[in-house]
Amino acid sequence: MMENILQTSPILQLQGVTKFFGGLCAVKSFDLKLNKGDLAGLIGPNGAGKTTAFNLITGLYQPTKGEIHFNGEQISGMDPHEITRMGIARTFQNIRLFPNLTVLDNVRIAYHAHIDYSMADSIFRSPRFSRGEKELTEKAQDFLSIFQLEGIQDELAKNLPYGEQRRVEIARALACDPKLLLLDEPAAGMNPREIINLMELIGFIRERFNLTILLIEHQMRVVMGICEHITVMDFGEVIARGNPNEIQNNPQVVEAYLGKGAANAA
Repeated sequence: MMENILQTSPILQLQGVTKFFGGLCAVKSFDLKLNKGDLAGLIGPNGAGKTTAFNLITGLYQPTKGEIHFNGEQISGMDPHEITRMGIARTFQNIRLFPNLTVLDNVRIAYHAHIDYSMADSIFRSPRFSRGEKELTEKAQDFLSIFQLEGIQDELAKNLPYGEQRRVEIARALACDPKLLLLDEPAAGMNPREIINLMELIGFIRERFNLTILLIEHQMRVVMGICEHITVMDFGEVIARGNPNEIQNNPQVVEAYLGKGAANAA
């Protein structure tokens, strides 16, 4: 009986989450539930509270009220690095690679949370340090090969085209070995071909890494094309939930966000 309960428990659940910044309520009584394996979207106009919700989930902000649970454990109040180690990784709306480091080093950084050598080992360059660094490099290289990035591993991140920078950022997030991946506007700034490649990549990594994915996105082609469940926010509150067809035809969503032309064309 207990095993069945655990299997049906949501991997992520937000209950009554509210966030005030002074007198401004950025997120109000926000509820969200994701089951393992979901590919869900979070949409809404600029300023609706979407990225604030991501920041609350990942510990960058602490909720004023409400609770956040991940795998049945309350994570509201935890620091970001603790939440990352529990299995939540994210990307950002504005790509946050280390521009003057190589692609390989950008991914290697994600593995450093799992190193087993000490500070003293690193200072004195002990054999344990050398073995650990060799293992990190090999793991990062194997990971880059999955994303077909091994051919550019020595390129500086700042020299890559935008689409490849986004792929590297997603690869780095996945190197943290997450169970839940949060993507904040992954298609921002991409051309139509890059958007198609991104949609294929998201589907691939979901299956390859057995992930649950929640994404914020303004590109309706992406949201309606790959998301199974969509939550719509406006002024910090949820105004609609449903599958893509239900969201496209929801009058509240059409009025607040999509607009009649976009709803008909999506």
